[in-house]
Amino acid sequence: MRKKKPSIVKLSIVIPCYNEEHNIPLIIKRFERTRPKSLNLELRLVDNGSSDNTNKVIRKYMKKYDYLEITEVKHNQGYGYGIWSGLKQAKGEFLCWTHGDMQTDIYDAIKAYRLMIKQKDYKTCFVTGSRIGRPLIDQFFTMGMSVFESILLQKILSDINAQPKLFHRSFIEKINDPPKDWSFDLYFYFMAKKMRYRIIKIPVVFAKRIHGTSHWNDGIASRIRFTKRTMLYSINLRERIK
Repeated sequence: MRKKKPSIVKLSIVIPCYNEEHNIPLIIKRFERTRPKSLNLELRLVDNGSSDNTNKVIRKYMKKYDYLEITEVKHNQGYGYGIWSGLKQAKGEFLCWTHGDMQTDIYDAIKAYRLMIKQKDYKTCFVTGSRIGRPLIDQFFTMGMSVFESILLQKILSDINAQPKLFHRSFIEKINDPPKDWSFDLYFYFMAKKMRYRIIKIPVVFAKRIHGTSHWNDGIASRIRFTKRTMLYSINLRERIK
């Protein structure tokens, strides 16, 4: 039987999981090894309409760990929709999201939080990752997207899709109708810039996927499709903010 969780949660880490049954044990193992035991954290895994045993695996671990919570999305409506569903249910004073495929280290979220709470203006800070040591082809696409988005939206935006992303929960009270797809990262990053939040970058390593396959980055063709979709959303976003 799970222990009753303290009422005050300092940090909620939201992770969207779509068919990640094999990665969930690795996420929890890494979290157990690195989480500060004195800090009340919430690890909220989003079953984003999975067709495998993701839900069962999460619920199995929930019986053991009181910090683990689940958000259920019955039908997958996109990466962004899953994160937004988790953020709306999260209880933490600070909110964060990262990936569930083990390509990003969950400990980066802890590092981001520790950096955030040192800031006097933490309520108007936005922490995001800056990926290092990536293959040249990935750097090329990232740089191209950064230049395009910065020119189009007239804000300096770099490494838009890097994780984690962390902010005070008051930030989401200012967010309305975020995109449901992979443009979610761009939207939040842009809104932080628009609201003149101080952007804090932390270096992070983007590792190779251990289990499963990427739903957007499995070759040149998929990168081009992803880039095209993001550019189209960017054009629509520019029209919305005029």
